[in-house]
Amino acid sequence: MKIYRRYLAREVSGGILLVLSGFLALFGFFDMIAEVKNVGEGAYQLHHAMAYVALRMPGRVYELMPIAVLIGTLYSLSTLARHSEITVLRASGLSTRKLLSGLFQVAAVFALLTFVIGEVVAPPCERAAQQLRLAAKGAVVGQDLNSGLWVKDERRFINVQTVLPDTRLRGIRIYDFDQSAKLRSVTDAAEGAYVPPASWRLSGVVQTVLHGERAEVVKLPDLEWHSALNPDILAVLMVSPERMSLLHLSSYTRHLAENAQKTQRYDIALWKKVVYPLAALVMVALALPFGYTHNRVSGVSLKIFSGVMIGVFFHMLNGLFSNLGAINSWSPVLSAVAPSALFMLAAVGLIWWVERR
Repeated sequence: MKIYRRYLAREVSGGILLVLSGFLALFGFFDMIAEVKNVGEGAYQLHHAMAYVALRMPGRVYELMPIAVLIGTLYSLSTLARHSEITVLRASGLSTRKLLSGLFQVAAVFALLTFVIGEVVAPPCERAAQQLRLAAKGAVVGQDLNSGLWVKDERRFINVQTVLPDTRLRGIRIYDFDQSAKLRSVTDAAEGAYVPPASWRLSGVVQTVLHGERAEVVKLPDLEWHSALNPDILAVLMVSPERMSLLHLSSYTRHLAENAQKTQRYDIALWKKVVYPLAALVMVALALPFGYTHNRVSGVSLKIFSGVMIGVFFHMLNGLFSNLGAINSWSPVLSAVAPSALFMLAAVGLIWWVERR
C-alpha cells in the first residue's frame, strides 16, 4: 500500500472510531437514564441496568455506523484540508478518483464490520439484554429448548411452539397446577391472539381437566385466557425485522409465502440488511467534496454540523422509504436501495461541482 493510502486510512479510521465512541457514550448515557427508573422493580438493580445497556451497544453500533463514517470522514478530511495536506496531495498528482478509491478501501472495512455486527453480534445481544431485564424483574422465560418457548405464569407453565412477529401464538399448551403443586388441567390450543389489556383469545381448544383419578376432556371453539403473559414479554424472543439476521428473515419470509401471507415488510427488511452496510461507501463519497473546501469557506465545526444533519436525514429517509414501500407495495429492492442511491447521486453531483471549480 502506498504511503498516502496508509496515512489516509489511519487518519480517517481514527476519526470514524472517535466519532463512533462519542456517539456510543452519548446514547449509552441516555439509555442508562431511561433504565434508572426501572431500578427497584423486582430484583432489578443498578448493575442489571448497566448490563442491559451494555448488551444493547452492538445494536447501537450497527445503527450509528453510517453516520459515524460520514462525520468521522468529514472531520478527518476537514483537518487534512486545514493543514493543506489534501492540497499537497492533489498538487502531487493525486486525482479525485484515486483519493476516492482510498476512501472506499477504508469504508469497505467498516461496511464489513457493520454487516458482521448486524448479522452475528447484535441479534443475540439484544435478546440477552431483554432476557436479563425481565428475569431480574421476576419473569421466567426459556427458549433454548426443542419443545419451543416456556413461560412460567404464577402456578401455570405455558409451552408455545411458535411465536409470530405479530405476537400471535401457535401450538399452545398450558399446564395449570394447584397450591400443592398437583396438576389440575392441561389446555391445548391451536392459536392465540392477544386481547388488551390482559387476556388472550384461544382458538381450537382441547382442555383436559383432572378430577382425582378421573380426567374430563372438553373441546371448545374458543376460550378467553387471562395471563400475565403479554406481547412485551414475547418481544424478548422476537427481534424486529430490522434486527433479524438474513437467515431468520429469509426463512420467515418463506414461511409467510407458503401460508399465502403478505411478505412486503420482511422483504424490505431483508434487502435493507443487504444494502445498509454499503451505506458506509456512500457516506465517504458524500464527505469527499467537503474535504476539498478550504477552512476560509467552511469551518470544521460547520462541516461536522452539516454531517450530523445529513446523517439524521439519511436515517429518517431510510425509515420513510421502508414505511412507504410497505404501505404502497413498492418493490422491496427499490424501497431498500432508494435512500442510498439518492445520497450517492448527491455525492456524485457534489464531486462534479467541486471538480468544475
